[in-house]
Amino acid sequence: MPKMKTNRAVYKKFRVNGKGGFKRGQANRSHNTAKRAPKRMRQLRGLVVVDKTDAPRLSRLLPYAGKVR
Repeated sequence: MPKMKTNRAVYKKFRVNGKGGFKRGQANRSHNTAKRAPKRMRQLRGLVVVDKTDAPRLSRLLPYAGKVR
């Protein structure tokens, strides 16, 4: 049986946390940020956990990322 391929685009955008869930960066940070309030840009700074309904789809795209619980 051949190895499964990891989707490289998803691999670069998501990380697995310790509990087996996925973390992602916030959207709306790449360009046109000068007109946004500094408070809004601070709020977008961190990582957020992906919704549990999307986790099975990500686990198929990242077969070696670990178990989704």
